[in-house]
Amino acid sequence: MKIWTVANQKGGVGKTTTAVSLAGALALQGKRVLLIDTDPHASLTYYFGIDSEELEVSVYDVFARGSSMQTEEILQALCPSTLNNLDILPATMAIATLDRSMGNKSGMGLILKKTLAKISEQYDYALIDCPPVLGVLMVNALAASERVLIPVQTEFLALKGLDRMMRTMELMQSSQAKNYEYTIIPTMYDKRTKAALEAYKTLQKTYNDKVWPGVIPVDTKFRDASLAQKVPIEFCPRSRGVFAYQALLDYLIGQG
Repeated sequence: MKIWTVANQKGGVGKTTTAVSLAGALALQGKRVLLIDTDPHASLTYYFGIDSEELEVSVYDVFARGSSMQTEEILQALCPSTLNNLDILPATMAIATLDRSMGNKSGMGLILKKTLAKISEQYDYALIDCPPVLGVLMVNALAASERVLIPVQTEFLALKGLDRMMRTMELMQSSQAKNYEYTIIPTMYDKRTKAALEAYKTLQKTYNDKVWPGVIPVDTKFRDASLAQKVPIEFCPRSRGVFAYQALLDYLIGQG
């Protein structure tokens, strides 16, 4: 199972849209895909019409129970989507308490990695949607991943958020002796604005080949897809945003 983490320490840059769009495209290719929500806001969970307050089991239990959670119990916590081959490990607001209750416990940073290892034969891909803050949830998501996908809105303030994310990854690399493969994804690109063009040029100049050479454009169809609780490639397969994410997926697969 390949594990990709979608992360940035700034909110509103398209993390959930990126996770959902890539997962949907992979599922339609026949890949078995698991989407994991590690954000207390549970945006990804609500995207699929799952009421986090009604859940009996969620990603919270994965952290609270740790290694005692058996494979069958993990699988029972998953929720199917309306799309074949695509399941969700949902979040609840309770995970917001994990930093306070468990943040200092030994081994907390590897719980998600060990959990996913138990179900690795069930899926081809796992995509983790991260909260925009550094804590036990993001640490777990980064530790579990093989590639980090960093959506960055093409505007000046979002570039500052990217600086924080890069420093976090440097700290993680030094503490875990692990080099992260990562791809920066320019999102919400509006070619009509000078600000978007300048931000894109700055990204390319600063991060060179770590920046995906394409862009994800502003596309109102993404909002319509979330309202319909469908992945974009299912709801609006011929939209420009879907074409952009398909190109991104082809690039990521080509990167190995």
